[in-house]
Parts: sequence; structure tokens; C-alpha cells
Amino acid sequence: MNGGTLISVALLLPLAGALGIALAGRLSDNLRETVTLVTAGALAVTVWMLFPEVLEGGRPAMTFGTVVPGIDIAFSVEPLGMLFAALASSLWIVNSIYSIGYMRGNNEKHQTRFYTFFAIALFAAIGIAFADNLFTLFLFYEILTLSTYPLVSHKGDRDTIRSARVYLGVLLTTSIGILLPAIVWTYVAAGTGTFAVGGILEGKLAGPAVGLLLFLYLFGIGKAAVMPVHRWLPAAMVAPTPVSALLHAVAVVKAGVFTITKVIIYIFGVDFLFAEPSSSFMLYAAAFTIIAASVVALRQTNIKRMLAYSTIAQLSYVVMAAAVLKPLAEIGAAIHIVAHAFGKITLFFAAGAIYVAAKKTELSQLKGIGRRMPWTMAAFTIGALSMIGVPPTGGFVSKWYILAGAFEADNYVALMTIIGSTALNAAYFMPVIYMAWFMEEDTPPVKEHGEAPFPMVLALTITAALTLLFFFFNAPALDLERQLTMGMQ
Repeated sequence: MNGGTLISVALLLPLAGALGIALAGRLSDNLRETVTLVTAGALAVTVWMLFPEVLEGGRPAMTFGTVVPGIDIAFSVEPLGMLFAALASSLWIVNSIYSIGYMRGNNEKHQTRFYTFFAIALFAAIGIAFADNLFTLFLFYEILTLSTYPLVSHKGDRDTIRSARVYLGVLLTTSIGILLPAIVWTYVAAGTGTFAVGGILEGKLAGPAVGLLLFLYLFGIGKAAVMPVHRWLPAAMVAPTPVSALLHAVAVVKAGVFTITKVIIYIFGVDFLFAEPSSSFMLYAAAFTIIAASVVALRQTNIKRMLAYSTIAQLSYVVMAAAVLKPLAEIGAAIHIVAHAFGKITLFFAAGAIYVAAKKTELSQLKGIGRRMPWTMAAFTIGALSMIGVPPTGGFVSKWYILAGAFEADNYVALMTIIGSTALNAAYFMPVIYMAWFMEEDTPPVKEHGEAPFPMVLALTITAALTLLFFFFNAPALDLERQLTMGMQ
């Protein structure tokens, strides 16, 4: 199959899978879950078939249709989108394995609806990854928001619905009220919204207008959770843990930082932004979010809320790295999307496993749990070390490139932010690790327990292994993302 055909298949597979899951769910749980796993596997194979062509400099493309003259629904695969699509499609397989154990082990209701909307969310993520222009990206960005609302509100009780409305309200308000005007302004100013190497705005905007448009993009892309448009993310923690993993590692937040990075590189252009003083605020907004969210995480007592604020901070590493506007930092931004995905999905998988096996949700309840759940807590430890940036984990690789880019730019704000946030990361993760492995349980558990169901343990073991393996085998991703920096100064 040629590149255009592969793009079409990659977009259609999750939709076909969603329909198949909905139909299979009426017949058998096993059949429904088989369709989920087969669809996830087929999508990953299809996406990875595009990798060699993109790595060699090719740009597969296809156009679905024209909305109005000058605005198409079109797709093309460039290095950043290839990385995001490969990550999302591959982790869908692991998340599906985990979901089977979690949903059955926790006796969750509406499991068919869960798997169906999960597939639709992956359809939206692939559309975002392969979008050739701002209109197409915006269309799939909104589909992702709407398709994840039923997942966030899955439990259906009053508190869950209230939190899910916060999730939906913040994301729709920012996208329609801020991001959409930014996209319209771009089309009017540049005459096009098609992503192009070097950007499309140089010579079309100058001075404070550049900073204002960048401001609209930064805070209009609410999924990146830059403060103060971050409240949706802690609110979404009412969702089942596989959904939290989707939000934090597979699709939603990655779609946010991916979009910001893509806008910087392909709409503004790195060299153009570097020459515009009005763009410098983005670095400070990201740095503030990193430190502030890390401090809030330090004060949390609930496992998932601590991980949520950790995610807010880690996302802004990507934004800050992109804002450094130097080649090594841009590579670091892309690589951190991968490193954070592997580490954070592992942490959420571990949190869900602890809940299913032991019904524990608070950090203070984790004393001695490493002895009862050694596989789970070993994975949690690896994920936490990656968030801190300790070798040999993937988080060290991305932080290395971000730091190198900051040194390249003599950017002391970025340097100090990384140093300070690393210390804060250690301050809220290391006590948990110590508590789990080296402290005694306060009282025997009400119910004796061991590890969570096997599919959950298998999934978190795979993602923990990926976190370690990415430290040693990251060359293909680096080679791919170096294409982003060609021609940059």
C-alpha cells in the first residue's frame, strides 16, 4: 500500500473497530475484547508501516475533501506526527490489555460503551497526528474532546458528572473561544493554514501581533494544561484508571503539547519566533506552570491527584523546551512526549492496580505495599524515576536534550526551572518509594491481597520495560525528530 492508502486505513480502522466493539458487546464480552485487541494491533501495524518512508524524508499525504475553497480536510505525515501516531497506536494495545483486567477486576458497568468511545478517541488522536492543516487539526481536536467526555463521566454519579462537566467546559471554552479565533487569524494573515517547514507567518505578522497570536494558541490549546487553563485535568481524575492513562499518556494531553509544538515549528517557525521579543512570555508561562504544579503535587495526599499535577508540570517541560527555540531543545520536546508517555502510563497503571487489588487510593496507605505487590511497585518505582529524570530511564534522555538546548541558548530560566523541578519531583516521588518498600504496614489489611489481575500486571510490566528500553534504544526516534531541526539556527 502507498502512503496515502495507509493514512486512510489508519483513520478508518479505529472507526470500524468502534462499530465492531459495539456490535460484539451485544454477543459476548470475550468477543468484544478480542475485537478491541485486534483493532489496536492492526492500527499499530498500519501506522508503523509509514515509519520507514518518513524516516527517509518522505511525506505521505492524502486529501479527503474541500470544505470551502482554500480549506481542505487533508492529511500528511511529518516527523512529529509520525512519532505521536506511533506512540498513541502502540500504547492503545497495552492500554487495552490493562483495561480488560481493570474493567473485569473492578466489575465496572457499561464496558462496551467504554471500549467503543476509547476507539473513537484513538481515531481522533490519529487525525490530529496526521493533520496537514489547522482546520483538520481543529476538527479532530474537538472530536477528541467530545469522545472522551463519556469516558470521564463513566461512573455516572453526581460528583463524577460535575467533574466531567468541568473537563468538557474548560476544553470547549478554550478551543472555541480562544483557539478557533487564532486559527481564523492565521488563515486571514497568511492566506493558508497548511503546516510548512519554517512556518507560514514570517513577513505576514510582526511585533506585538506575533506575541498576541502566540498567546491565543498557548492558552487556546487547553489540552496542554498550561496554567491557568489546567483545571480540567485534576477534574478528570474521577474517570476509571484506564481513562486516566488515556488522558495522561496516550492521547489527550499529548495531543495538547503536540499541537503547541507543531504550531511553533510549522506555523510560526522557530527562527521567526526567536527573532520576535514578544514571544518570550511563553517560556515564563511554561516555567511557572512547571514549578507551581510541582509544588501542588508535593502537597497532595491522593495518588491520582498527585499524578495529575505531576502531569501538568511534565507537560510544560515540552512547552518550555519548544519555547527555548533551539534545535536540541526542539528534539528534547519531541522526545519528552515519548518518555513521559511511557513513564506516566506506568504510574497510572500501578495506581489502578493498587486500587483493584487493595482498594487503596491515598499515599499514606502505601506503607509496605511493595512486599504484597512487588511487580506493581517495581513498575511504579521505574515510572517515578523517569519522571525525576534518573538514568537509565527514558526521562533522562529527554531532560538531557532539553538541558542541552537551554545551554545552547544560554537560557538560564529554563536551566533553573529544570533543576528546581527535578528536586521537587524527587521530593514527592521518593517518599512514596521509600514508604512502599522500606516501611511496615500500620495495620494488617482488611482483606488479604496480592497483585492485581494478570492483564493489569502484564501491561504495567510492559510499559515499565519500555521506560527502561527507551534509554538504550532511542536512536530511531532521535533520527526521526532531527528532521525537525534541519535549517534551524
